[in-house]
Amino acid sequence: MRLHVVGNVCVDTSFRLQRLPRQGETLNATSIVEGVGGKGANQAVAAARSGAVLCFWSALGDDDMACGVSEMLKSDLEVDRLIRLPLSTDRSTILLEEDGENAIVSAVACARAFDPMRQSALTQTWREGDILLMQGNLSREVTAACLELAGRSGLKTVLNASPLSDMTVEDLADVDLVIVNQGEASALTGIENPTAAANLLFDNGARSVVVTLGSQGSIVWDRADHAPAILAAAKSAVVDTSGAGDCFAGVLVGLLAQGKTLIAAAKLATKAAAISVARLGTLASYPSRMEISEIIKRSELENT
Repeated sequence: MRLHVVGNVCVDTSFRLQRLPRQGETLNATSIVEGVGGKGANQAVAAARSGAVLCFWSALGDDDMACGVSEMLKSDLEVDRLIRLPLSTDRSTILLEEDGENAIVSAVACARAFDPMRQSALTQTWREGDILLMQGNLSREVTAACLELAGRSGLKTVLNASPLSDMTVEDLADVDLVIVNQGEASALTGIENPTAAANLLFDNGARSVVVTLGSQGSIVWDRADHAPAILAAAKSAVVDTSGAGDCFAGVLVGLLAQGKTLIAAAKLATKAAAISVARLGTLASYPSRMEISEIIKRSELENT
């Protein structure tokens, strides 16, 4: 089974601050880090490090930054499916507080111009039984069309509905697995209670739902189950939460592609994300292939 991750890739610039600036205020950063990011690339790398066989489909600009992005991704992903568009490569600026909280601003022209069905070989490469993982950075119309075609082609579809942008609960109809955090679940459904919000997502067609709750863990619910599973968060000293949700989603779906059950995959992904938040950076903070392999081995030993 092959995993197809379709999403954005960008250059991340992270500024570490004692606190976030107030309106109209200028603050000096204590440090600055630049690297590759974007929810699509983050999740693809996390999934690849979990051991999944995958294809990453995305768009870069026609500038010098694109070459650097490709080079940095080579150690984890095949980069020959990254197309070039006559635009600037997407960028994100991350403001990171000392306590680990962050605020992010992104420029996503490449992501919004990318149509994998027209501009890549995605639909010629996927096969019945494969998994498609998408996020919210591509245009709403392209995302919906790609998920719909994948479902009709016999793929299992996964949507991490983040960022929400103009996405609505109706866009989640017939998605096999929806992954959202608590704030996104509330914004989509208008319901504060995450369990009740997940139930409404079922009513709108989702077949399985995972709602992440930060330090409170996550809710994992398959429509066939009478009640959701509540998974506790793994204990970790929080240094930087940037990209932790992408680490969780990528590892979870990567393990699904290797035959793990939803709950088993979510438990392992929780442990991987706990490693991520204890380190600085986004991709730089993700556990390595060896670390994720050790997480899986320890889990298997505990269950024997």
